[in-house]
Amino acid sequence: MDELKQQIKECIVSSLELEDITPEQISDSDPIFGTGLGLDSIDALELGVALKKKFGVKFNTESSETRNHFASVNALAEFISSEQAKK
Repeated sequence: MDELKQQIKECIVSSLELEDITPEQISDSDPIFGTGLGLDSIDALELGVALKKKFGVKFNTESSETRNHFASVNALAEFISSEQAKK
């Protein structure tokens, strides 16, 4: 799971072109949006596309659960892991 979290962090930094943040500076449990990294809804769309390409997972924009999946690196890792296990 640690490797998956590292890959997610690298995906966040590269896909959103975060120049002042390294993957190592991103906490597993801190919020990704709002007070955490300060990302917004446009960033969420870009990140969702990048995660879909990298990990082959789809996010349901109609589902209220999607917001929970993007809560933190931990939440994304759990979602991606569970989705990949279904395949």
